[in-house]
Amino acid sequence: MSVPKRFSVFAVLWLLTACSPRLAPGSAAPEGTAFMPRPAGFADRYAREELVILSRHNIRSPLSGPGSVLSRITPHAWFDWSSAPGELSLRGGALEMEMGQFFREWLVGEGFFAKDGIPEEGSVRFYANSIQRTRATARAFAAGMFPMADIDVEQHTPLGTMDSVFNPQVTKLSDGFLAKAYAEIEAMGGPDGPMKAKYALLERVLDIKSSPAARHDTTAFGQFPSSVHFEVGKEPMMTGGLKMACSASDALTLQYYEEPDVVRAGFGHRLTPQEWTAVSSVKDHYQDLLFSVPSVAANVAHPMLQELLAELRTPGRKFAFLCGHDSNIGSVLAALGVEPYDAPGAIETKTPIGGKILLGKYRGRDGRLYADLWLVYASADQLREVSILSPDNPPMALQLHLKGLTPNADGLYPLEDLERRFAEAIGLYETY
Repeated sequence: MSVPKRFSVFAVLWLLTACSPRLAPGSAAPEGTAFMPRPAGFADRYAREELVILSRHNIRSPLSGPGSVLSRITPHAWFDWSSAPGELSLRGGALEMEMGQFFREWLVGEGFFAKDGIPEEGSVRFYANSIQRTRATARAFAAGMFPMADIDVEQHTPLGTMDSVFNPQVTKLSDGFLAKAYAEIEAMGGPDGPMKAKYALLERVLDIKSSPAARHDTTAFGQFPSSVHFEVGKEPMMTGGLKMACSASDALTLQYYEEPDVVRAGFGHRLTPQEWTAVSSVKDHYQDLLFSVPSVAANVAHPMLQELLAELRTPGRKFAFLCGHDSNIGSVLAALGVEPYDAPGAIETKTPIGGKILLGKYRGRDGRLYADLWLVYASADQLREVSILSPDNPPMALQLHLKGLTPNADGLYPLEDLERRFAEAIGLYETY
């Protein structure tokens, strides 16, 4: 297979890891293993027909470069990144190829794909937002999953621009929508309400009182009240201290993944795993307010919901991989009414970097179609160590549940129930 020059280092990684112990070709992983455990006899009762994945890109560099607010709110030097601002890092590419290899061995072991096979025309689809980190993530996953095939990654807009399917922008605005959205935001405590202790932690880690910004009286994020704004054709916007704190939270979280010395990653502070989770949760709160309150989620996720539902209904499709952002995952799950969850083993407990929503479609022995939802992601330790994924060291897999729907004894929903939930979320958009 020809590998894009950008990923030649990942091709070397693949050659090195291909000799690692893995699932024997043609052998199924035993039910009840650490990865995606199933009730006894599941494989006898159901056959997988399709797997649709909505993925977040893997590890990237911070969105802001030298001279940005990040360099002004701390006296410390940030990690020296291997990529330009906002682009997939070398570690991120290596991790994503490794994830693709794991999915290959898992699905080959299930008999869903032939080992080293070339997918039939139209049976597999890779589609990514037209941003470097999302497109590069999709290419790395495809190289790991289908090493003998030249997989094309769809790109619908020029590189560096947002594809409307992946762009979490507000496309309809009304007084009713605004009233409901602001009420839902206030019900979550508002932008700054629950953040006092987490702001204090961030300020301590950054040593903000000794930063260049402190010379201009910026010593605390709470000095600047935060507010959310909506405008047609743009992503939901935030101003104030939470936006600034989100940039710091994001950069520190990424630095935690990339910097081998965990104390150095925290600018000399010995943070506990719980404190790292608290650092990361600042940006999660920012994302939740902008993209995951129910009314906003149904608005900004509308084109992605339509795309995913169409994939589940595409004849002949076995596998689809759509690569976007945490805002896509968060808004889709909120729009579908997924029960609250915390991702174990992660410091990003809602949309872990490189994390994937898996929508599985199965044919039951009774002839009916069923579906389930999982969140699959590498743990924080797996990200930091770039550890080889295998049946003995699988990625994390958390089954997701839909409010108001009851799965059967095998953890599956009738497919028509899931499709109805998609239709309801899509229809809600029409009420704005």
